[in-house]
Amino acid sequence: MGLIRDAVLHLHNEQPLLVDLFSLPTSADSCVVCTNVRTLAGKRPLFVDRSDSFFLFPLPHVRFVEVPASAAGDMSGGVGRHLAPIDEEEPEPELDEDLLRRIRDS
Repeated sequence: MGLIRDAVLHLHNEQPLLVDLFSLPTSADSCVVCTNVRTLAGKRPLFVDRSDSFFLFPLPHVRFVEVPASAAGDMSGGVGRHLAPIDEEEPEPELDEDLLRRIRDS
């Protein structure tokens, strides 16, 4: 399996970062291993000297990892394969006028 490109790493009390992951972290891992760390705008963060370095982020500092759907379909194990498509516009539920009238009258 190749790199998982353009994953978003959400850290506690920090701005999210775009990273390339070598693999998804598992319950046995203590850190997230990645490379090509950059801001969401694609720029090199101030703390990065060389973007081609390997970076280890301790899991206690990671809120969650956001993996693009395009990468999720290619990963072994079928992660993301059974996700239902997101409906962009859900119809709003109809208001029960009788219920609203009873609430106002009480």
